[in-house]
Amino acid sequence: MSAIALRDVAARARVSPGTVSNFLNHPHKVAPATAARISSAIEDLGYVGNHAARQLRVGASTTIGHVTFEVGNHSFSEFSAGVAERAREVGYTVLIGSDGGTAEGEAAHLDLFESQRVRGLLLSPVGAFPKQRIEHLRERGIPTVIVGARADTDTCSSVSFDEVAGGDLAAGHLVEAGRRRLLFVGGPLGIETVADRLVGARQAVERCPAAALEVVEVDARTVAAGRAVGHAIGQRPAADRPDGIFAANDALAFGIMHGLREVSDIVVPNDIAIVGYDDTDFGAGALVPLTSIARSGQQYGRTAMDLLHTDISRGGPHSRVVFQPQLVVRGSSVLP
Repeated sequence: MSAIALRDVAARARVSPGTVSNFLNHPHKVAPATAARISSAIEDLGYVGNHAARQLRVGASTTIGHVTFEVGNHSFSEFSAGVAERAREVGYTVLIGSDGGTAEGEAAHLDLFESQRVRGLLLSPVGAFPKQRIEHLRERGIPTVIVGARADTDTCSSVSFDEVAGGDLAAGHLVEAGRRRLLFVGGPLGIETVADRLVGARQAVERCPAAALEVVEVDARTVAAGRAVGHAIGQRPAADRPDGIFAANDALAFGIMHGLREVSDIVVPNDIAIVGYDDTDFGAGALVPLTSIARSGQQYGRTAMDLLHTDISRGGPHSRVVFQPQLVVRGSSVLP
């Protein structure tokens, strides 16, 4: 039987060969419905692209795929540096696919990396844990390590931070500093790491009967989103304002501080104390240095790659590694 060609996939999916090529190389440019038909055709026919076929002829791939929604996040740059460093040490290169924070983007990149027969995958899930997809990838000889969420299967490892503990540390610090009207700013709340930070914040507030927690959900964890929240808070009557804010990352916190300053005479931390998350350099160097929750990003990345290398080399054992966050106190949350 002759090898399955790209034109065979195109015929099965009822698209042009050029569209199949576009799907394999630029999946974000292909409409979701079309991508689903092409993916189904590739799976049904067992198609292996040219690059993957070459790898199969010369031996196992040395490429690791990483599918994530956080490429613009400061903590991601530290994590990816740790992954790349450890990957080089054990003979791999890493390709990063940004899924745009959508389930469709995630599926398209998983399809792409599967078609390229990468040696293993690092996956930061957008939503619910994709158990069936991970088990399918394993059956195809592609082990996966879940990043930033807990693995809900015995067929893969995971590495994550205790985000609940991080949220508890942040809100607990504000409560201990005497703040009682707390505000959590973060989102989308469907992302597990953000939701867990909110769970932790609620735990801390519940331990203090006099404290209350308001939640503002944002679509993106960016400086611009934080600035808009800062504007809204600054325009509230004084009695309706929070006296402590926990932002789900430093970019939001930084934006909130700027927004408050642009529309009001509110002083941080005298009027409102602010805590961020990720302990970024720009937060530490702000006009009012930002209190934040620190995560050891490079070691986090090295550990993820170590877990994947162990699975590739020996098929396990599978582990669930959980890092603990630390509170770094600076001027944004304590009175001078």
